[in-house]
Amino acid sequence: MATGATPTDVVTDVVIVGAGPTGLALGIDLARRGVDALVVERGAELAPGSRGKGFQPRTMEVFEDLGVLDAVLAAGGTYPVGMVWRDGRQLGEHRMFDPAEDGEPHSRFTVPWMVPQWRTTRILHARLTELGGRVAFGREAVTVDQDADGVTVRFASGAPVRARYAVAADGGRSVLRRALGIGMTGETVDPDPILVADVRVEGLSREFWHLFPPGGAGEARDPGGSGGPGGPGDPGESEGSGGRRGFLAICPLAGTEDFQLVAQFPGADGPDPSLEGVRKVVGERTHLAPESVTAVGWSSDFRPRAALADRFRAGRVFLAGDAAHVHSPAGGQGLNTSVQDAYNLGWKLAAVLTGAAPEALLDTYEEERRPIAAHILALSTAIHRDQARRGAATRQLGLGYRESSLAVTDGETAGEVRAGDRVPDVQVDGARLHASLAGPRWTLLAMGTHAPRTPEGVRVLSCPPVEPFGTGLYLVRPDGYVGWTGADPEGLAAYAARVGAGAGAGKRGRPGTATR
Repeated sequence: MATGATPTDVVTDVVIVGAGPTGLALGIDLARRGVDALVVERGAELAPGSRGKGFQPRTMEVFEDLGVLDAVLAAGGTYPVGMVWRDGRQLGEHRMFDPAEDGEPHSRFTVPWMVPQWRTTRILHARLTELGGRVAFGREAVTVDQDADGVTVRFASGAPVRARYAVAADGGRSVLRRALGIGMTGETVDPDPILVADVRVEGLSREFWHLFPPGGAGEARDPGGSGGPGGPGDPGESEGSGGRRGFLAICPLAGTEDFQLVAQFPGADGPDPSLEGVRKVVGERTHLAPESVTAVGWSSDFRPRAALADRFRAGRVFLAGDAAHVHSPAGGQGLNTSVQDAYNLGWKLAAVLTGAAPEALLDTYEEERRPIAAHILALSTAIHRDQARRGAATRQLGLGYRESSLAVTDGETAGEVRAGDRVPDVQVDGARLHASLAGPRWTLLAMGTHAPRTPEGVRVLSCPPVEPFGTGLYLVRPDGYVGWTGADPEGLAAYAARVGAGAGAGKRGRPGTATR
């Protein structure tokens, strides 16, 4: 345990600042590995609002491994088809997402899944609590200090928290990132403010995602939605602020009685989020009577931007989620990228904290995740500007780490799968491969070859070769990516020691702590 603590300090292995999807997902991953972690949240309770509402297929795979998939499936639904309106008339349907095609990576998930973010955080919080993890509410972090042994996070009130490591998952205006002096490089994607609100609307079908383009020809362009699939359309020319009127979209939120309203305000200083303000914009831009909006719950306004932190690590502090990268909501990439940050960092922190791997392993978090974040930022911005479509790239199944220092090939294999690739979810001996890989362990796949002796703690799955694998050995990381591959076992032991794929990795736990 870190030294330098005072008697008043709360002491833990990892302190995670922020109880959004990123912080909670990381807390779950650490808890199931037996790591003592504390999530701290400045609010008195979990944040309200639909916010990011869309999960891409890769995130659904992560949720399955973290043990929350059934709850996520029960809480949400698929996205409705868009319906374009003009002057009270339905002009036609608009498909938001390109369908999956032959040749895309194997997965049991093929389309985005909608769950309002407030419900997602409740599901994650319940899972964290089930695993023995905890969230301390009402803890507003104000600064962080660190030394050779650990970090100390200080708060507006209450005792500081002393830990071996800290993770800033406290959003785009991250206090910890600013305290560390880490800058963000980026651009304003759209200068016009956008209002997002959870509303109740009478007399509007829940069958469609209702799209109200901003005047002109009436051809829909994609609506925005904070963190969920969607992106702004052309401001157009019509009545409204400054002689222009922006797009409006009203999407039924799966599993609720609410709709998410998204409206653009070209040339305005800021929208009016009150009930009267929302009624006014609905009355001006749709065929609905203003009074059809019966309630406004959570609301927020923002100007879409794209920004990337200059670093994802400063000593013993790591940035994850919006603290590390801020996306336009177009394409539903921000929340998904954030959850996968947590999934990448969790096993690495556990391996180092248990002594199974050297501290240098933690350097690979920034090495692997920052290029991914930069790539996804460019994709989100292109979708926002109608320069890219929502297709295979947005599903995030093809992302991997082939250029990572953790991707090692000792001899060639005949198949398409390479070190650094996500393991495809194919059928192996009548079972889904991902089901066989589930849990926080390393797995050696012996495809059509003899399985050598492996370090204690590494499970072995021997099977005939199946496409797109070739004959050979594949050492699969706890986050479902191939770390090492080869045609013979030479080099396997050295690689396993380097990355903590052996006895004790992720096994230190409190009595009774679940590991699945």
